[in-house]
Amino acid sequence: MTEQVIQKSIIKYLKTKAYVVKIVSASKSGIPDLLVCYKGRFIAFEVKTPDKRNNVSDLQKHNINEIVKNGGLAFVVWELNQVKEIIKGLE
Repeated sequence: MTEQVIQKSIIKYLKTKAYVVKIVSASKSGIPDLLVCYKGRFIAFEVKTPDKRNNVSDLQKHNINEIVKNGGLAFVVWELNQVKEIIKGLE
């Protein structure tokens, strides 16, 4: 399964529950793939394929840490069920 296919399934699910934006191009490198607002919470998802789930660049890690440091939530995910569990935990 490609990263795009995984992203599409996650976006389809999230659109039923939250505001979601897929980042295609940003003025800042390393921005997570999906930015979400759910029940007033800012959540960022960096989507990887299962075999690349540990391939998070230093810049991506830095941005994830900055989001968390500033009160948001940020995750590296590689399947829809992970996102469902995260959202379920926030309900």
